[in-house]
Amino acid sequence: MTVEAMTSGDWYQDSPELTRLRHWCARTLDRLRQVAIADRSRRDDILRELLGSIGERAEVVPTFRCSYGFNITIGADAFVNADAFFMDDAPIVVGPNARLGPSVQLMTALHPVDDHEMRRAGWERALGIEIGENAWLGAGVIVGPGVHIGKNTVVGAGSVVLKDLPAQVVAAGSPATVIRRT
Repeated sequence: MTVEAMTSGDWYQDSPELTRLRHWCARTLDRLRQVAIADRSRRDDILRELLGSIGERAEVVPTFRCSYGFNITIGADAFVNADAFFMDDAPIVVGPNARLGPSVQLMTALHPVDDHEMRRAGWERALGIEIGENAWLGAGVIVGPGVHIGKNTVVGAGSVVLKDLPAQVVAAGSPATVIRRT
């Protein structure tokens, strides 16, 4: 199974190629974890190697985890706090100046709900996630597959976001719902 099949949004199964890429990512993350927090230059070099792209002055606080790395784009001046996990089976875009609190999870993978035989056979698909410019996700927010969060939107700590959120709102809850406009 190729990367193109995985990122297309269609159903796919794991493959030796995808396993190899996840192992490369894990080894790269191991190297990142071994670099002192004060060695910003070395950390940034490894992040540039790992991620699809990372903007100027963006910061990713240890410990950071992801599945592949190359499907992740982090915009300029964005901040990803400690213990974030990006399941980047499909593209994940974090906009410029976005703020992600500790333990945020961005999860792109889906498994068959109504077809237990497909699920047993290991079929899955992935849908991309976009976090808008200057959005803020509080601690422990979980964002599901295919979700887009609008510019300047704030999501309360511990929320589970399963549907798109428009720009300029505050949302919270499980599932997250819009509380008010900003």
